[in-house]
Amino acid sequence: MDDLEGAVAEAVGLGATVAAAQPDPVRWRVLFDPAGHPFCLTTVAPPE
Repeated sequence: MDDLEGAVAEAVGLGATVAAAQPDPVRWRVLFDPAGHPFCLTTVAPPE
């Protein structure tokens, strides 16, 4: 998915919460799953 906002909205719809601290919100977003485990979403792909 190339749409970071859309991916965040989908994750939140599935029960995730967005972390208050966002170190680089343009490149990735930090969220928490319903159990409180952190994870990140990004549209940045590593070089091949």
